[in-house]
Amino acid sequence: MTVLRFPGVLLLVGVLGLAGCTRYQQLPLYQLDAGDIHVPAADKGLAVLIGPVAVADYLQRDVMLQRQADGSLTASDDARWAGNLAEEIDQQLLRQLASRLDSQRLVLAPATAGFVPQVRLGLSITRLDSGPSRPAVLEAQWRLAGADGKLLDGRLVRLEEPHSGTIVDQVRAQSIVVQQLAEQLAEAVETHGKPVAAVAPAPRKQTQVQPTPPVVPRIPVAEPSRNEGEVFRF
Repeated sequence: MTVLRFPGVLLLVGVLGLAGCTRYQQLPLYQLDAGDIHVPAADKGLAVLIGPVAVADYLQRDVMLQRQADGSLTASDDARWAGNLAEEIDQQLLRQLASRLDSQRLVLAPATAGFVPQVRLGLSITRLDSGPSRPAVLEAQWRLAGADGKLLDGRLVRLEEPHSGTIVDQVRAQSIVVQQLAEQLAEAVETHGKPVAAVAPAPRKQTQVQPTPPVVPRIPVAEPSRNEGEVFRF
């Protein structure tokens, strides 16, 4: 009997394992939506170095976490990210900023050899999540520096977007807050990144000077000398 049961046990384990694998493979995978963007056709525009981009540890995975009413995070049983979420955020910001700035000259840190940025954009994302009853929330801090490393601007950011509670709508809401962050970053880069045109000094108003009449030299006139003599009358 033992000999007959052993293949049956193996068959049962195989069926359960196959069912488990099939269940995992059928989980829907999601990506953030970049929205309506375009790829710049020409190699032009501002040169921007994006990064380093620091992302919270809990986002550096493919597990889709759900924020609960008490603030805790639990792994979703019926959805996954289609890859590492932190890497997805990097690529989303790169594509969205390139579209908004109409520039091909954007590079993720570390910069390639020979790339000279006009501005450097540092970013730290500490939160990006949502839950069945919690809105999509993005919290971040960004810093914009010039080519010389001097700080030009910076902000602490908190963005929220409501949703209906479904996983699909949560992904939509999280995509929107990332798009809003990219829009804010693009505005800052455009404001501080473009070189300020030199203002030409206003022409000096010339005061018209009345011409001085020529000085006519005075020529002394010889006058006949008069010898007054006495006149006698008889």
